Amino acid sequence: MAQATFLVDELKRFLKSEGITYANLANRIGLSESSVKRMFARRTFSLRRLEQICNAVGLEISDLVEMLSERREYLTELTAEQEQALVAEPKLLLLTYLLINGWPLASITEQFAIEPAELDALLIRLHRARIIELLPLNRVRLLTARNFAWRSNGPVQKLLARQVKLEFLDSPFTGSGEQFRFVGGMLSEASLRQMQQSIDRVAREFDELARRDAALPLAERRGCGAVFAIRPWEYSLFTGLRRRREEGAGPVSQAER
Repeated sequence: MAQATFLVDELKRFLKSEGITYANLANRIGLSESSVKRMFARRTFSLRRLEQICNAVGLEISDLVEMLSERREYLTELTAEQEQALVAEPKLLLLTYLLINGWPLASITEQFAIEPAELDALLIRLHRARIIELLPLNRVRLLTARNFAWRSNGPVQKLLARQVKLEFLDSPFTGSGEQFRFVGGMLSEASLRQMQQSIDRVAREFDELARRDAALPLAERRGCGAVFAIRPWEYSLFTGLRRRREEGAGPVSQAER
């Protein structure tokens, strides 16, 4: 019902922008002006009537949906409190991850230990947290933007970082679709910034590919993880072999290293 109300409001905005009065519209659909005013005031539109009005003004209902979608403000990141709530409830975090990756609800209950009644309760919690919009018949609309990302150094990222250390890197990376490369060298500040920009670009490409592939059947997709990281760093074994400088001496210059 709420979604229908939003569509009616969007239709009113369109009529106003096009200079179409209620009297003009009434003539086009064969109703009295008072009847049209009453419909808009009460927002009492059947699907058939909404389609009739859209046709009369040169629109499709899908056009209204698209205009409404463009007007929405989508989340680019959650608040720390929202993320903490997800971290505190593993099934809530799992559900959020699956929905963002385009999983149908039926597949979620089929492949994970989440019963239908429990799924309903979790969806309501995500709806109230404004992470999703829960529509009639348990349809879900994501409220996350295309460039959505977990908070930098936030609760979810910290959790994932711990799991990366414990699980993700504990692999020979020799299987199908796996690859691991470590490179080391000495870079200038300018080169370091360039590498950071490259990581950002590859991460955006990964995100775009994931969103594009969300339209494919689940059987054609696999959950994947990628770590892109760079920082000034020296292997602890090497650091342990450095000569200790006398107390009070200045820092080791780049040329001395």
